[in-house]
Amino acid sequence: MHAIGIDIGGTKIAGAVVTELGEIVEELRRPSPADDPDAMVDVVVEMIADLASRHEVSGAGVAAAGFIDAAQSTVYYAPNIAWRNEPLRARIEERLPGLDITVDNDANAAGWAEFRFGAGRIYSDMTMLTIGTGVGGAVVVGDRLLRGGFGTGGEIGHLRVVPGGLPCGCGARGCIEQYGSGRALLRMANEIADAGGIGRPLADARAEAEAAGGKLDGGLVGGLIAAHDPGALAALRELGGWLGQACASLGAVLDPQIFVFGGGVAVAGDLLLDPVREAYLAHLPARGYHPEPQFLVAELVNDAGVVGAADLARLHADAQ
Repeated sequence: MHAIGIDIGGTKIAGAVVTELGEIVEELRRPSPADDPDAMVDVVVEMIADLASRHEVSGAGVAAAGFIDAAQSTVYYAPNIAWRNEPLRARIEERLPGLDITVDNDANAAGWAEFRFGAGRIYSDMTMLTIGTGVGGAVVVGDRLLRGGFGTGGEIGHLRVVPGGLPCGCGARGCIEQYGSGRALLRMANEIADAGGIGRPLADARAEAEAAGGKLDGGLVGGLIAAHDPGALAALRELGGWLGQACASLGAVLDPQIFVFGGGVAVAGDLLLDPVREAYLAHLPARGYHPEPQFLVAELVNDAGVVGAADLARLHADAQ
């Protein structure tokens, strides 16, 4: 039976009806009232009710950034929405009686979609990193999504790679999010531009953008990477080196068969994955005596959140 997936973002909320094969039948988009948590619930309820009115569904899954409890019910903490110990599932089910609702972390939902229908579909053990503004993660071990004892497992972005390093929004220092994210790529690109040399085209592009009232942003750096600009590629290699080091630490604990990379930075493909692989091998324990995992780019891109949320909702409903 079909299920509904809802993916809550900072600027928009995506909703879709998804088949058991991960195919989208119908989708909706709504602006995200991120500064009003009650209005956010209203929009989510309205979207689910709208989609359910036209399709027979087994349940609905809601994915959002933040810490979610193991029961897929309560949002402990959402960084971009004022939800603190929010009983989100109960609030939605109260207004949609008879419909099974689940709540999940957005990276878990995207990772599950890649495991079930995307780059990880032929594997049993997968680790996914989403490289966007921050670094998200999802871990599948033995065909099961790793949630941890309290539901907040798989927060890969807060793996410490530099003791006493750059401050992170989580309150710690040296998290991979500060060295392997889209924001980190911009910082590295600006540093290379400031140093001159191979960063001269970067500096010129930044100056042109500032003259036009803008700045060096992800789109501009992405374009320079695609054009094989030496400075932009150097920043990407530095980013990939940090990510590869983090993957080596994750590999020592999780031993995945595949690492999948999603998010905006991952569109660079092998330009990102090559330095990730090199750094992974350089930091891998027992190198030469350990099977090497695959490193692939995510396949579902922007649909992963709604597809994963819907499939997790279907599994939850089937287990009731």
